[in-house]
Amino acid sequence: MNFLYPNILWLAVLVPLIALYYIFVARREATLTVSTTGTRRAPRTLRYWLRHAPIVLRLVAFVMFIIALARPVEITHESETTTDGIDIVLSMDISGTMLARDFKPDRLTAAKRLAAEFVAERRGDRIAVVAFAGEAFTQAPLTSDQATVETMLSRLRSGVVEDGTAIGNGLATAVNRLRESSAKSKVIILLTDGVNNRGQVSPLMAAEIARDMGIKVYTIGVGTRGRAPYPAVDIFGNQTTVMADVEIDEELLREIASMTGGKYYRAVDNDALRAIYDEINTLEKSKVQVTEYQNYEEHFIVWVVLGLLLLCLEFLIDKVVLNRLP
Repeated sequence: MNFLYPNILWLAVLVPLIALYYIFVARREATLTVSTTGTRRAPRTLRYWLRHAPIVLRLVAFVMFIIALARPVEITHESETTTDGIDIVLSMDISGTMLARDFKPDRLTAAKRLAAEFVAERRGDRIAVVAFAGEAFTQAPLTSDQATVETMLSRLRSGVVEDGTAIGNGLATAVNRLRESSAKSKVIILLTDGVNNRGQVSPLMAAEIARDMGIKVYTIGVGTRGRAPYPAVDIFGNQTTVMADVEIDEELLREIASMTGGKYYRAVDNDALRAIYDEINTLEKSKVQVTEYQNYEEHFIVWVVLGLLLLCLEFLIDKVVLNRLP
């Protein structure tokens, strides 16, 4: 229970003071001493047991009125949230080179895990997932269901489509996912570790379409600088690891980002990729407006009624049962 005027409750300290006064002063002054010599002890009737009831009822009624004066209320909180969300498409490279182990445990697994962490932070936004290698496909359409997006990210695998790196197709498919979006802000995060060598759509042509549609593209090149360990199979069919050059078309990725108002990033390890997602998360903030309401339901009338009932009961006991006439 909440009180609008809680300081009034301090008046309750008068109750024990009044009770002490009644016990040690008022009751003694009202006592009549009668000789008991040669008389039998009178039986204890109802009047005997109720002789202190009036003062008790009056004190309890006094407490009821104090509580009523303090204005007991029940407060309920309500909030109204208005979200101006962002539509985001994660376009992710799943080509064979994404299995390189310069990230832990490999590029693709690290990219999926950190992308899922990014998705978990984007409450109120709609997110889609596009995957590409030699061709592109939609893994998850635009949805605000974060759990669904995270599940679909976890199911991405290398080798499900023709191998290669069709950056143009991956970007064009992501743009297509935003074609009918009415969001005020539309973003594509394009992640790749290679050079465009497949597909029917030029990456710059897809970037021009994104620019004309007001879509901002953040590009991420993943891979260490120099050489990186790649999984391979030897002539006997055994799994092995070979060192190969890391080739990322950074110039192309920079141009795509520049054309659309985005930014290019280079991630050389897990920590760098996590920092990139954190920065994009900071740059692309959704507008969330929360309006809170407080409703007050008054309960003082209950305590007033209880106090009046106790005073009525005290009057009846005092004037009817105990027959205390003025």
